[in-house]
Amino acid sequence: MTNPEYLLPELLAPLVRNTIFSGNIHHCVQADSTNSIALRGAALASQHPDETPEGAVFLAEEQTAGRGRSAHSWHSERGTGIYCSFLLRPPMTPAETLWLSLIAGVAVQDAVRETSGLAADIRWPNDLMINDKKFVGILTEMTSEGNKVHHAVIGIGVNVNQKSFPDDLKESATSMCIEGGREYSRKDVAAALIRALDREYRALLRAMSSPIRTPALRFEPIMRRVESRSSYAQGKLVHVDEDGGYNGVTDGLDPRGFLRVRTDKGLRIVISGSVRPGRKDAPGS
Repeated sequence: MTNPEYLLPELLAPLVRNTIFSGNIHHCVQADSTNSIALRGAALASQHPDETPEGAVFLAEEQTAGRGRSAHSWHSERGTGIYCSFLLRPPMTPAETLWLSLIAGVAVQDAVRETSGLAADIRWPNDLMINDKKFVGILTEMTSEGNKVHHAVIGIGVNVNQKSFPDDLKESATSMCIEGGREYSRKDVAAALIRALDREYRALLRAMSSPIRTPALRFEPIMRRVESRSSYAQGKLVHVDEDGGYNGVTDGLDPRGFLRVRTDKGLRIVISGSVRPGRKDAPGS
């Protein structure tokens, strides 16, 4: 059996210096969900923000109740994947937090390429794929009051060294190990992910604070970056599980980060539905 190479803070610390996450990495062997741990920590520190500052990272070797988007579960085999959550306090509105999931996708994509050479594709808004199989899930949750986000938690699950999956997942899930034909250092992948997310988050903050001609252009640099990284963003035939389900061809992101889909009845904006590859013989709507 593979040595799990626990993702201990003291092992990661030298690899993530000069990031906002440096010196604030927490580790446990088993957790219900790293997002739940991060949200509980943020809630307890609501009166004393310095106790759980921006940049806290929560890592677990195994999750017993890992969560995905739309109440889906996340298979979290011990010692083979990366299950982590990042606590951030971005100066944004609740409507803008979709950008956190999108920059996380870019960060994971970079970390995977850096450590394995594998080319991952971003499936809007929160999955990463290799050969049309999912190996990364992203779940962003937040606490807000009015039009202000108190804190946001980006949860990321990466299948690194899994060699097999349960029957209900084997057709749709994969791992870096399966696709690359060898095992990878989870420590190196986790450190690369932390560095990449630090870089993407700083770029997001710069975009938010830079002078703009109109608010609609505030996130344009991030929007273009995400579009360039995802085959799903432009010109892909898809089926959308929203409003009863419909088919169309993707047409980039709108200024809020939502996916535009052109159907035979006109342009539609995907707000929260799941997006899957469509079939050429499927009727549009």
